[in-house]
Formats: sequence, C-alpha cells, structure tokens
Amino acid sequence: MPPLNALRAFEAAARHGGFIGASEELNVTRGAISRHVRLLEEHLGVQLFVRLAQGVRLTTAGRQLQPVVSEAFALILRESERLSSDASELRVICPPGTSIRWLLPRLEDFRRLHPELRVRLTTDFLADGGFDPVESDIGFSVANWPNRLKPLETQELFPVLLTPACAPAYLKEKAITTPKDLAACNLLHETRNHTDWTDWAKNFPQPGINPSEGQDFPNIDIATKAAVMGIGVVMADLVLCREELEAGTLVAPFPKMVSESPLGGVCLIGGTEKWSLPKVKAFRSWAYDRAAADRASVCHLMCGSG
Repeated sequence: MPPLNALRAFEAAARHGGFIGASEELNVTRGAISRHVRLLEEHLGVQLFVRLAQGVRLTTAGRQLQPVVSEAFALILRESERLSSDASELRVICPPGTSIRWLLPRLEDFRRLHPELRVRLTTDFLADGGFDPVESDIGFSVANWPNRLKPLETQELFPVLLTPACAPAYLKEKAITTPKDLAACNLLHETRNHTDWTDWAKNFPQPGINPSEGQDFPNIDIATKAAVMGIGVVMADLVLCREELEAGTLVAPFPKMVSESPLGGVCLIGGTEKWSLPKVKAFRSWAYDRAAADRASVCHLMCGSG
C-alpha cells in the first residue's frame, strides 16, 4: 500500500490544484506536501504532477488516481461518521403500554444524566413480538416471551403482579363484595389472547368467570383507561397501574388475590454483542436503579397482603 500521508497530500493538492492550498488544509508546509507527493510518485513509479513555474498540474496518471483516492477518503470519512454517530445513538424498543406508563415519564432523567447519548425510542416490535438485536440496542419485554429471537441477554427490572381493579363507581354499581361477583362484570383484556384473566382465574378459580369473554384492547394503558372510565374490570399490573391505584381512580377489591404473570417480570433484553457497550451499560444501570422503587413497592404490597 502507498504511504497514507503521501496519499492525503496528493489528494489535497489535486483537489486544490496546487501545493499551497493543500498545505493550508493539512496544516503543514508547502515543502512537506511536495516531499509527500514525490514519495508517492517514487512508490508508484509514475509522475503525478507536472511542475511548472506557476504551480503544478496533474499528469494523465494523476488524473486517473485522483478520483479513486478522493472516493476512498470520502468512504472512510462517511463510515467514521457513521460509527461515531452509532456510538452516541441509543436505539431503545419498548411496548406501547410500558413506554407510556413507565419509560417515558422517566426518560428525561436519563437524557439529563447522559447528554452525550441520543435516545431513539420505538414501539414497533417484530411481527411475532420478537426483538431484533440488529435494529435495536436494547429493549423492554417480559422474561418468558415465547417468540423471542435468541441468543439474548436479559436483566429483570420488576415483577409483573396482577389483581382485578375497577373504578370506585363501577365497584359500587356491580356490588362487588366477593370474588364470585366478578362473573357478572365486563372483563377488560390488554391482549387478544386473554392471558391476564386466564392465568389469574387458574390461580384463583371462581364460579362463573369466563376469561374468554370481555373486551380486548391493544395494550395495558388503554385497558386501564377503560377501567378508569367505568367500562369494566381490568387485570391491573401493580407497577404499571400504580398511579391509578394510589390516586384511587382504580380500586382493587381483593388486594390479597395477586397473581404473578407466567410470562415473568418486565426486563431489559439485548443482543450479546451489544450488551456490554458503554451506552447500553449506562442505560441498563440507569433503568435498574430507577426500577428500585417499583421493586420495593411491589414487595411492600405483597408483604402487606401476605
């Protein structure tokens, strides 16, 4: 390979049409540019410039070499900029419900702590619900998602604990005093497969409750808002629905009847190759620390109920 500094000197001189412009751009003397060009000519065994009293002009060989070298340096520059941009951009994928109820209210704190990183958040998972480690640096999911691409690293943030909840007015209207009263209620589901109510009913069997019935919603945020509006009873996540439960816009009539989701807790997931990147490690550390209060609140609720 020709010497790199000689190629840089030649490319700059060819682009500027002389050694003076090249010397100013590269912050070296005109003599240094001349020596580098001469070194390149000796390495290639051809003359690249015709030296004239008024300056220099490219030879046929020089005109042939210039676009190749210019494009090579441009390609190196573009790729270097891309790599630099990739190192400072954190691509996070998170389901809509978790985004709205957990991540977005906290994300500005991460940006404040890490102004060097640009966070690009998306909620568009793969068609089968899986995580693509090529398109995203890190994501949020549940621990036991069945269709996830592997191998992936995981780090749990907080458990998913579910209990029925509804608006106070709905509780009074339906006269819900015992678990079997739920059989006469409109069940609100955060997914079409009804795993929320199905799993809870397995843990706490009640006569007349049919998890296949009720209304479907695309995510927990919309299902929870429907419950607040008095449309029915939602299977409330103790962490993601904590704001409504604490404010009293939702009430849990049977607080001791809490079911742990078989899909596991909310966790961070990511490809093995990216898991230890500085930007990913920074986000993992931040998210785990911010989830400490949620882990503590769930533990308090569970200890209080047990």
